Amino acid sequence: MSVRLTVGQALVRFLAAQEVERDGERRRFFAGCLGIFGHGNVAGLGQALQQHEELLPYHQARNEQAMVHVASGYARQRNRLGAFACTTSIGPGATNMVTGAALATINRLPVLLLPSDTFASRRPHPVLQQLEVPHDATASVNDCFRPVSRYFDRVERPEQLVPSALEAMRVLTDPADTGAVTLALPEDLQTEAFEMPESFLEPRAWTIWRQPPAADALARAAELVRAARRPLIVAGGGVIYSEATDALRELVEATGIPVCETQAGRGALASDHPLSLGAVGATGTSAANRLARDADLVIGVGTRWSDFTTASKSAFQHPDVHFVNVNVASFDAAKHSGLALVADARLALEALRESLGGDRVDPEWERLAGVQSAEWAAEVERLVHANHGPPPSQAEVIGAVNDAAGGDGVVVCAAGSMPGDLHKLWRARDPKSYHVEYGYSCMGYEIPGGIGVKLAAPDREVFVMIGDGSYLMLPGELTTAVAEGIGIVVVLVDNHGYSSIGALSRSLGSAGFGTHYRRQDGTQLLDRPDGQGPATDAEPLPVDLATNAESLGARVLRAKTIDNLRTALEETRGASGPVVVHIEVDRYAGVPSYEGWWDVPVAEVSDDPAVRSAREEYERTRRGQRHYLEAP
Repeated sequence: MSVRLTVGQALVRFLAAQEVERDGERRRFFAGCLGIFGHGNVAGLGQALQQHEELLPYHQARNEQAMVHVASGYARQRNRLGAFACTTSIGPGATNMVTGAALATINRLPVLLLPSDTFASRRPHPVLQQLEVPHDATASVNDCFRPVSRYFDRVERPEQLVPSALEAMRVLTDPADTGAVTLALPEDLQTEAFEMPESFLEPRAWTIWRQPPAADALARAAELVRAARRPLIVAGGGVIYSEATDALRELVEATGIPVCETQAGRGALASDHPLSLGAVGATGTSAANRLARDADLVIGVGTRWSDFTTASKSAFQHPDVHFVNVNVASFDAAKHSGLALVADARLALEALRESLGGDRVDPEWERLAGVQSAEWAAEVERLVHANHGPPPSQAEVIGAVNDAAGGDGVVVCAAGSMPGDLHKLWRARDPKSYHVEYGYSCMGYEIPGGIGVKLAAPDREVFVMIGDGSYLMLPGELTTAVAEGIGIVVVLVDNHGYSSIGALSRSLGSAGFGTHYRRQDGTQLLDRPDGQGPATDAEPLPVDLATNAESLGARVLRAKTIDNLRTALEETRGASGPVVVHIEVDRYAGVPSYEGWWDVPVAEVSDDPAVRSAREEYERTRRGQRHYLEAP
């Protein structure tokens, strides 16, 4: 049996019928389609979405990159068990989505991208916005998606839609292989009618089976844990995506192994747990980095071992350190010459606890972890209640937002100095309370990402923390939040420039060059040698970001002090649309690095003494880098 439909209509009906199943719970996979219509998709997917909006809800976006960020935020909050499709016309609309595709793929988040493409018939070529490549007639701007997609196809005949759509779903629902999936759809093809098999349109469930660990690998991992005197767990995003946080806590309490966390894994173990050391690596806590330095066995669970997590391979300094890598992706499980335990995180942690049979770590190691954890909690309290300023410090702002978030609020961030400070300072009370996009650290992600989080978790308060530099990248989705009544709280932290890169620049001897939002008068403003202020007076730019947010339809509250901020945050509760709380902070009141390091090369030759000094320090510090080559 078949039904006559256009390609656009068939695809919309197919997407609406897709479901995902895990642990016996079956749910709809696509929440809807985000889109901006142009000549390439308005009569194809646009018409189909209008005709079938009761099946696949349509959400109008204001920026193509931003709508992919919305989809990524939604997918992450749903633990990758839900997704959005995103459609745009061929041309600049399509290429605007490339950044969003890179973010989704790097963070392993399922997003379906449906850019239009130039005519399959080629009759009217060259069409508006077409890239002509003299040596390749098949190329279009959509080929930019190939390196940033986990699956790419250009559907050029109607019957190709069936295998292409099924392959797309295979990748989107594969926890080891997910990311952005791109199906480029020529604009004439979208409107073409053909006989579609009815079975293609029927509900279809994609089961995510939990992969158990191989028995031999599990036994070897248990041997390594028993032999270790100072084992340490590094919890990554895979712990949260696989809903393995209870299994992690039970393993920790049964064995006494302390836990530190990556950015994506923040909240895998509640921050008030006595064996929770918090963030590790370049943006790590003193507790985590000190124990990481001495650990003789590191058990990575659901982490891809980025340079921030390993402090550019300087964090783990024990001469005989071994790694056990629990991951659904064999690519990540094989890193650092570790024992690859390719498995679902929850099943692996449960099986490891049973295999250890009640064995516990050296009591002194467990005691040290508890002492360091408590000392770090006290340091957080000192920083977030420092009574700095005016203006206040960013750490104090984070403390106020953390208090306002309570037990079920969600913080969203992505770029600038705030992710590093949040990684250290945020007291995670819940596995889904911390949402910092740091795989791509994409400026502008915060507001659309927060919208996606709120769509996925409408009953939770969502606090978007964003610096002025990142705000200026993509503020337009505030209008989307206004139009759809999405109640996010945007805490706009204004330090008049690129604070994060300014601090990095100063550490490299470059005095904050090119990082201030102030009048330049023909030269770039530099910072003083002591890093405590600008070298010369410079007038701030006459930019009022709070008024800008107001002009986009958001309610705006202005805070001058931390007390003002706390009052404003209380006023935002239950808001029916976006509320922006604006506060200025001291860009020079940073949070220390706590023995973390990040490999950023310094110019080897310079006539500037500050650069030469920074190079000497760089050469000294990078001697701690190493290849992890010890066979487990």
